[in-house]
Amino acid sequence: MAAGIETRHGPHGTRYRASVWSGQDGKLIRKTFTSMVEAKRWRVDAAQALQHGTLRPPSSQTVREAAEAWIDGARDGTIRNRSGRPFKPSTVRGYERTLRLLVEHLLANGHTPSTERNTIDPLRSIFRRAVRREDVAVNPTHDLEVPADRSRRERVAAPAEARALLAALPDADRPFWAAAFYTGMRRGELRQLRWSHVDFGAGVIVADGTYDDGGEVVAAKTAAGTREVPILDALAGELLEHKLRTGRGEHDLVFGRTGSDPFVPSTLRRRAIDAWTAAGLEPITPHECRHTAATEMRAAGLDFKVIQTIIGHSSVTTTFDRYTHVSRAHLRDAGEQLDLHYAAREKLGKKVSGA
Repeated sequence: MAAGIETRHGPHGTRYRASVWSGQDGKLIRKTFTSMVEAKRWRVDAAQALQHGTLRPPSSQTVREAAEAWIDGARDGTIRNRSGRPFKPSTVRGYERTLRLLVEHLLANGHTPSTERNTIDPLRSIFRRAVRREDVAVNPTHDLEVPADRSRRERVAAPAEARALLAALPDADRPFWAAAFYTGMRRGELRQLRWSHVDFGAGVIVADGTYDDGGEVVAAKTAAGTREVPILDALAGELLEHKLRTGRGEHDLVFGRTGSDPFVPSTLRRRAIDAWTAAGLEPITPHECRHTAATEMRAAGLDFKVIQTIIGHSSVTTTFDRYTHVSRAHLRDAGEQLDLHYAAREKLGKKVSGA
C-alpha cells in the first residue's frame, strides 16, 4: 500500500483515501478517490500546495451549516437521492421542517416512531454527504437506532358504521368524509380536488396531484397516481347537494374553505371529532377511510388489479399488503365456503365408494 493512502471497501466499490499532514494547522487533510492513481496524484499536488500555503484543512462544520448546505444542494439538484434522481420539492420542504426537531425533544414529547424516523432521515443524508466531502470525520447518525413503528393503522369502518359517522357530521363537512369513505382518495388529493375533475355524466372523479402539508400543489408521484375513480351513488348525492349549497364554479376547489383556499386539515378533523364524540362514535382518520374503501372494494369482489387502479398504487403488492383487511365477516364467508367444499367432497367420496 502506498504511503499516506488508505484503501476503503464499501457498497459503492473500493475507494482510496489519501492524506497529507499540515504542520501549520496540526491536522491531517484527507480526500477520497475512486482510483489509486488519482489518490497518488492528489498527494503530490497537496504536498506542494501546503508548501506554498495554498491548501488548508477544512474548517469544522456545525449541524446547521451542514444542513443548510444540504438543503441548498437538494433544491438546485446538485444533491440527489440514492437512485440518482433529484429530490422532490415536497421532500426537501419536509426535510427542512423536520430538521428543526431533535430526537431528544421528540422522545420527551411522545412523538411516534414514524415522526422520529422522519426527523433522523434528513440528518443521515446530510452527514453522509458531509463525510464524503470530508467536511466532517464522523457520521454521528451511522449507528443511530430509533424505535420501530408497529402502529399500523388498520381500522375499518363497516358500512353501517360509516353511514352513522357521516350522519353525525355537519352538512358542510359530510361531503369530504363521504368522498374519503367511498373513493379511497388521499387527503391531499381531496384537498386540491376541483369541480372540473368531477364528471357526473361519466360517473368518475379524476385524481391528479395533491396539496401537501405546506399548502403547495404537487404532481402525482407516479403514473398510477393520476387516475379515474368511480363515483358511487352514496357519494353522488352528497356532492350534488354540496355543489348547489356552495355555488362554486368549474375551476373552484370542491372542499376548500373558499373556492381558492384549501381546507385546513386540523380544523376539519377537529370539527369531525367534536361531532362524533357528541354522538358517542369512535372517530376515524382520512387514512382509515382510505383503508376502509379498499377493504370494502375487496369485500365486494373487485379484483386486486382494479383496486390498485382505483386506490392509485404503483404496485398491486402494496394494495394487497397494506389496505386489504380480513374482517370477521370475511372469515365467516370463508368458513361457509369451506363447509360447502368439504360437504361436496364427502358426497363425492361416498358416491365413488358406493356407500
